[in-house]
Amino acid sequence: MPEPLQPVDLPVGDLLLRPWRETDIEGIWAAFQDPELRRWNGGGVASRTDALVLLGRRMDWTSGDHASWALVDPAVDDLLASVSLHSLDRLHGNAQVGYWTVPAARGRGLAPAAVDAACRWAFGALPVDRVELCHAVDNPASGRVAEKAGFTREGRLRRSYRYGDGVKHDELLWARLADDPVPEIGTRS
Repeated sequence: MPEPLQPVDLPVGDLLLRPWRETDIEGIWAAFQDPELRRWNGGGVASRTDALVLLGRRMDWTSGDHASWALVDPAVDDLLASVSLHSLDRLHGNAQVGYWTVPAARGRGLAPAAVDAACRWAFGALPVDRVELCHAVDNPASGRVAEKAGFTREGRLRRSYRYGDGVKHDELLWARLADDPVPEIGTRS
């Protein structure tokens, strides 16, 4: 079994990626009321109980196979986004990243900055030299996040993942390597 990960805070400009807390339940529940977020991030949060289960998984880093953060404005602790490094494979040095942004925080460059911060942490703290990012072809906003966060598009995966709309979508596969150029990212917090 992999060694447990120790939760850490990561600065993202004036914002903060911090480990999830029990008090984030209302933020998660509110975020999953957005149809676009549910469509592209799975439909598994249909009730507050589902939101509690999701929050519990995100808070628990002990399995050593994922690290999950809430992106917040530390002055008010409002939830802006979520970033998770998952499927951590220490033997092969790989991980995958997933993210979402609450509707009110979209279009400010927060997702690329948060994904970049999580990748930098993974490359420095873990035996990881490759992070993959997949998104539905029909979700071009995620492609813009990937590109801004320093990922290179590598290919198309046909009917590879069933999203929250219940449909298996083609996905685009992107990857960022530890020695790729570091992106210059700014946010409009």
